[in-house]
Amino acid sequence: MITTITKRDGRTVHFDINKIASAIEKAFAATIGKKDYAICLALAQEVSDIFEEKHIDSPTVEQIQDTVERILINHGHVRTAKAYILYRAERTRVRNMNDRLMKTFEDITYKDATDSDIKRENANIDGNTAMGSMLKYGSEGAKHFYESYVLNPAHSEAHRNGDIHIHDLDFYTLTTTCCQIDLIKLFHDGFSTGHGVLREPNDIASYASLACIAIQSNQNDQHGGQSIANFDYGLAPGVAKTYKKRYRSNLTSLIEVMDCAAHAKKTKEIFLIVFFCVYFRRNSALLFVKVCFWKICINSIKMKYECVFPIMGWWKACYFLYPGVII
Repeated sequence: MITTITKRDGRTVHFDINKIASAIEKAFAATIGKKDYAICLALAQEVSDIFEEKHIDSPTVEQIQDTVERILINHGHVRTAKAYILYRAERTRVRNMNDRLMKTFEDITYKDATDSDIKRENANIDGNTAMGSMLKYGSEGAKHFYESYVLNPAHSEAHRNGDIHIHDLDFYTLTTTCCQIDLIKLFHDGFSTGHGVLREPNDIASYASLACIAIQSNQNDQHGGQSIANFDYGLAPGVAKTYKKRYRSNLTSLIEVMDCAAHAKKTKEIFLIVFFCVYFRRNSALLFVKVCFWKICINSIKMKYECVFPIMGWWKACYFLYPGVII
């Protein structure tokens, strides 16, 4: 009489014929529909009788499952036997994965990063630290889940065998990986962080701060590296806006300070020297035209505005008042 069975890990546990009957009942339910439990129990009893005839007092789980398959086929339940076989194969696959996951957790727990490829998998994480190890627990657990329950079994096997490689498998259903952020397109007319809307920045300091916010915000929602390939070009509009703002501010301050004709005359003389030195080497004819045109412009401006041209960057001041004069 069967009193115990031998588990796959070698443990011996009490034999319960109802567990065999329950497994058979589930196989029927998955194929032809629910079967009377009494019939399932009778089939389970036949399984038990076979072992008693062979004087096997403690059969293994594998022996019991093999016998169940034969009994179902002998009674003409071929579809049910096939479902039972497939279910058995799936359980075996999951069980093997669980064993592999536990071995992986054991390596993370007890091995140093120098002896564990898993801990060195991500160059940005120190696998020996507490948080690094905790991250690897979650990462390897997620990979196990995707391999067992999400991926096509054929794809899982190909990944395990190295025939294919699924990059960042631990984030398979969560997000895409890595992103290049286009600041020019992002900042145009403002953008949303998910919790609020930010208007288009108007200062280089705001551009730099919002660039950091954009990277941080996207990093919270997307796995992998976040980069800005055209960082200098992306911030250039902020430099231009800041220049214009500072220029107008300084120009206003200069208007308030340089309020006499003497200051204006001295400043104009310095400008003419600088203007001549800069443009003489380019084109003498063009220089003559530009100087004449500049004089006409100056004469048309009131004294108060004439004296506000800054000593440095005179051509920019002229361009500010008469766009297109000096190019």
